[in-house]
Amino acid sequence: QLQLVESGGGLVQAGGSLRLSCAASGPTFFTYALAWFRQAPRKEREFVAAINWSGGDTEYTDSVKGRFTISRDNAQNTLYLQMNSLKPEDTAVYYCITIFWPRTVIPGVNWGQGTQVTVSS
Repeated sequence: QLQLVESGGGLVQAGGSLRLSCAASGPTFFTYALAWFRQAPRKEREFVAAINWSGGDTEYTDSVKGRFTISRDNAQNTLYLQMNSLKPEDTAVYYCITIFWPRTVIPGVNWGQGTQVTVSS
């Protein structure tokens, strides 16, 4: 099973940018569709963005379209999420996981520790 570790979160002012990374271990990284989800305090976990195995197709939730960009480097076994024009409502713990394209969480997937993103107003 693919092991994924998120990094790159932090505290940023509204309007700022962050780039999240998700490093994967395992030789089959390139075969998986991947996604970023997030969970804000006292809210359910929600889908943010997804990318297919080749990086040729992407999906975004409406609230981040035009601000966030998901990408992957299959040679480096790494998934990214470039977040621009951040808003306080983007504050959450962000997780990367493998999915069934385009947005279905694989049963039993390991959610990991995630990375905290905090956007101050």
